[in-house]
Amino acid sequence: MSSPAKVQKKVLRAARSTTRRSGYSSSTKRALLDNATQLFAAHGYAGTSLDEVVAAARVTKGALYHHFPSKLALFESVFDRLQESATRAIEKRIDTVDDPWERAQIGLEGFLEVCREPQFRRICLQEGPVALGHERWVVAERAASFGIVKRTVDALLDDLGGAGELSEAYAAIFFGAIRSSSEYVADAEDADQAAAEVQASISGILAGMRLLPSLADPPA
Repeated sequence: MSSPAKVQKKVLRAARSTTRRSGYSSSTKRALLDNATQLFAAHGYAGTSLDEVVAAARVTKGALYHHFPSKLALFESVFDRLQESATRAIEKRIDTVDDPWERAQIGLEGFLEVCREPQFRRICLQEGPVALGHERWVVAERAASFGIVKRTVDALLDDLGGAGELSEAYAAIFFGAIRSSSEYVADAEDADQAAAEVQASISGILAGMRLLPSLADPPA
């Protein structure tokens, strides 16, 4: 019969072994995602093979399939990670100010900067609709971005006297404008010029909205 000390040593060895395996698994997944991001950004979804991904990540095909059952699943994870990173970056920027109108402008600027980042532009805006299908891509975009748009719009309406019954409608309209703007920037030959045009257009809408507080009230 094993002594308590021996049992404790066995438990500790097993725990260390589990920790090492977990750490290796995490580093493998991270290597796959990092290298897949670079390859999808450089060659697109159709132009990237899983053989290229595992070679770049220096792992086996079996290790890849342990984490991702297909190339599409790998692409979705890359897509989601970029979207989540973009949302965190935008939220971090807008949290530096309190005025809701300034927050909206800063958020718009941050969003347009993200749209011009090469990896985000290629993977999330150009390849996303192709790889995921347009309907699925719209759902993924909404899941990533609608919340921050809704909170921003609600703050603007509150500043005008209350969101009321039109809160959801305003959020949907602004989200549609933002999503269309991202496609406009992604498809433009001059992304910087396109972003400047979007910035001016939406800034004009916000300025007009601020001058018409009655818009916050639902029609009689």
